[in-house]
Amino acid sequence: MFLASTKSWYIERIVWLVAGIFVLASLALTHYHSQYWMILTGLVGLNLTILSLTGFCPMTVILGKLGVPAKCDR
Repeated sequence: MFLASTKSWYIERIVWLVAGIFVLASLALTHYHSQYWMILTGLVGLNLTILSLTGFCPMTVILGKLGVPAKCDR
């Protein structure tokens, strides 16, 4: 079983957290407001796929510039 370290907040963990929040928020907005919010869920999935295939994620660039360390930097 894989368990991610929870001792500190690193870039990868923050990206997973924000992606999860965006998916849950878009599902709630889809249910209560408009089905067009499912586009946000698709975009989050697309971004995670691009991240896994290329290693590029706009959010990691922003977090890196804010000084959040990557897990591999430790």
